[in-house]
Amino acid sequence: MTRPQERQHSDMALAVRELLQANGEATQGLARKLGVNLTDAHALDHLLGSADGLGPTELGQRLNIRSASATTLVDRLTANGHAQRVPHPSDRRRQTVVATEKAYREVLDALGPLFDGVEQAAARLTPEQAAATVGFLREVAAVLRGYAAEHRRPE
Repeated sequence: MTRPQERQHSDMALAVRELLQANGEATQGLARKLGVNLTDAHALDHLLGSADGLGPTELGQRLNIRSASATTLVDRLTANGHAQRVPHPSDRRRQTVVATEKAYREVLDALGPLFDGVEQAAARLTPEQAAATVGFLREVAAVLRGYAAEHRRPE
C-alpha cells in the first residue's frame, strides 16, 4: 500500500515531532511509576507547572475533558494525596486545585533519571548552543500551546 503524497518537513520539525512522541511515552512511564492513569499523570503535570494551582474547570479544559469528569479527576487526585482543594486567592466562591508536597516529591523522584539524562545531554552543549536551544524550545512550547488553545473543546 502506498502512502498519499506527503508534505515535506524539515529535520527540525520531524525532530520536534519525535520529541513529542517520546514525551508521550515518558508520561505513560510516569503514570505507571506513580500507579495512576494517564489522565491523572497529565493533570499532575499541569498542577505541578502552575504556581497558583488551577480551577477544576480550567484543569478540565487543559485536559480536554468535561466538567463532570474534571470533578471526578480532582476527587481521585485528592483521595490519593496528590492534590488538594484550597480557596481561590481572590474569589471566595471558587476553589483552586493545587499539587501536594507528596505529589511534588513522588513526581520529582520518578523523573530524576529523566532529568539527569537531559542534564547530561545539555552538558555537551556550549553555553551559546545551550542558550539557543533553550530559546528554541520555549518558542516551540509557545507554538504548541497556541495550537492546543485553538483546538480546545468548548465548555
